[in-house]
Amino acid sequence: MPLRHDIRRGALMMLAATALFTVMSAIIKGVSSEIHFIEIMFFRSAFALPVMIAMAARGRNWAALRTKRPGGHVLRAFTGTMAQGCSFFALTVLPLAEQTALTYTTPLFVTILSIPFLGEKVGIHRWSAVLFGFGGIMVIALGDGAFQAGAMPTGIVAVGMAVAVIQGAWSAITTLLVRSLSATESSTTIVLWQSLLMTLFTLVALPFIWTTPSLWEFILLVLVGLIGGVAQVLLTEAYASAQVSALGPYSYTSILWSVAIGWVVFSDVPSWSTVAGAAVIVASGLYILHRELKRAAMRRNQ
Repeated sequence: MPLRHDIRRGALMMLAATALFTVMSAIIKGVSSEIHFIEIMFFRSAFALPVMIAMAARGRNWAALRTKRPGGHVLRAFTGTMAQGCSFFALTVLPLAEQTALTYTTPLFVTILSIPFLGEKVGIHRWSAVLFGFGGIMVIALGDGAFQAGAMPTGIVAVGMAVAVIQGAWSAITTLLVRSLSATESSTTIVLWQSLLMTLFTLVALPFIWTTPSLWEFILLVLVGLIGGVAQVLLTEAYASAQVSALGPYSYTSILWSVAIGWVVFSDVPSWSTVAGAAVIVASGLYILHRELKRAAMRRNQ
């Protein structure tokens, strides 16, 4: 078992996970011109399963497959599938850095949805941060970054941006469901059921959208699943090593990876609006994290 509250180990695991997730996104973007994004989703889940099973086998943790909350896992897998579908579709029409920046809206939606889901009271500070964050979305949407895709019609790019923001809402719901499941389920159980059920969900749609990949495309699709699976394991290990609140800032390094990979691989030079909007969204997310830490400290001192 990894040591608890080892911030150095947790930070390294988080940095590695974000780097791998960004590499995975770049591969998805590369093959999406020939392969339907739902087919890519199937490979992402199906070939992540061996990694998850190997993780359970390493710890001889086969009991992780047993659960008393199958309904909760099905709901969590459904919202996760919707979030992943939105993310993969957005990758087909947006520059990598822009799509990554818009995924940072998840903490904003978590704050909003914590009111009906968890009965939390959101004060003026967090509401201000949420509004500030959505201002960052508008900076990206109204700046020249929204029209940098070149050959893509402006309307399709606008749809891609809207879907990327909707992905943040689905991811927020998924996050809240994971919080609920984690009260009784281990992270291994949650991840295993997630991969299994998301594979089954996408398998249903596969006959309607299937395109037989070339050998090279098949290799890349398998890599999407394997890299995603390894990244998921690293993410799980990171959260097992240190507190989630301490690792939050490190997750934002994916914007650096996405800018670098987008620039080198796809020749996407980020515009001023993408950079400025991403900075605003990240700042709002970090401030929300700061307020949550402050509220948690006040509760402990009461």
